[in-house]
Amino acid sequence: MFTRFFHDLKDAGVPVSLREYLTLLEAMKAGLPGMEVENFYYLSRAALVKDERHLDKFDRIFGETFKGLESLAGIAPDARELPDEWLRALTEKYLTPEEMAEIEKLGGWDELMKTLGERLKEQKERHEGGNKWIGTGGTSPFGHSGYHPEGVRIGGESRHKRAVKVWEKREFRNLQDDIEIGTRNIKVALRKLRKFAREGVPDEFDLGGTINSTARSGYLDVKMRPERRNTIKVLLFFDIGGSMDPYIRVCEELFSAAKTEFKHLEYFYFHNFLYDFVWKDNSRRWTDKLSTHEVLRTYGDDYVVIFVGDASMSPYEITMPGGSVEYMNQEPGAIWMDRLTSKFGRMAWLNPVAEARWGYTPSIAMTNELLEGRMYPLTLSGLDRAIAALRR
Repeated sequence: MFTRFFHDLKDAGVPVSLREYLTLLEAMKAGLPGMEVENFYYLSRAALVKDERHLDKFDRIFGETFKGLESLAGIAPDARELPDEWLRALTEKYLTPEEMAEIEKLGGWDELMKTLGERLKEQKERHEGGNKWIGTGGTSPFGHSGYHPEGVRIGGESRHKRAVKVWEKREFRNLQDDIEIGTRNIKVALRKLRKFAREGVPDEFDLGGTINSTARSGYLDVKMRPERRNTIKVLLFFDIGGSMDPYIRVCEELFSAAKTEFKHLEYFYFHNFLYDFVWKDNSRRWTDKLSTHEVLRTYGDDYVVIFVGDASMSPYEITMPGGSVEYMNQEPGAIWMDRLTSKFGRMAWLNPVAEARWGYTPSIAMTNELLEGRMYPLTLSGLDRAIAALRR
């Protein structure tokens, strides 16, 4: 645990030295922090952090490493430590495809929710590795770190992207729109979507027009014209959190490029699929929501609509009322997507999942069908295909 803590700090950019780490271990052996985790926090921060600019990184790594630890009793810093991957493997159940196929579903959404209510009333203790109770590492539909074709994840992290509902409060962070782009190719691809026109007040000197008019009239005839502007209008919807976390970097690159290339750009966040509301600030997504009906009323059908998401979820999230993993939506996501496709003629869905893997996830095929085949991989070639389709 302590060795992992040291390496994670270095990986996060905290300039901790081996000498400082050994000093911390010496202080631990001397019993300076006692058994209190809070005392150990202040001791390790004093020993390892030399610059206050790194305090936030230290706090994040400390929280991830020692999450849930209430006492240092029984933890010896000089003991031989098992790799973290070995410990996780003891609590997770890995199944072959044949074993997964043998695990039966409960019979649909209503039956799943009914059974969850019954288990919550009956269960009195923690369970691991089973096939019925709410627990970890098993084949029960309820819990986490195991496998079931349609389950309710309670705590933990997603492994198979098959949960029908997620029983926890999750915090997502906003995408950055001012990062330095690693490649210009994304901006070049988006530039192909631009549509220029001269509209508005004639406030730009027209050199060619002035020369032509002066030559024809025989006297100086100054001509002005409106500035040439990109008139394309874009609505950008980002799937955020959960299974999209591995793709944050590429989404930020796309977002930053779009903010540069399009003057008329509006963006919104959603989670997994479009429902009755979206938001612009992930820290306030439950308090500062924007109705999807309001989006439909506010923006005209001349807007280009682009969704960015992996479309990897339970099919119930698309087809069922209450199917959202986070709240009880009144109407299925498919109805909301149909409303958008009915209004906006130019739409595309950019998927960061490799196109060769789309066939393994039913919800990707369902989403692509709702968009009438307008899903493209979030690659440079996929972006070129999307832009070509949107220009038609």
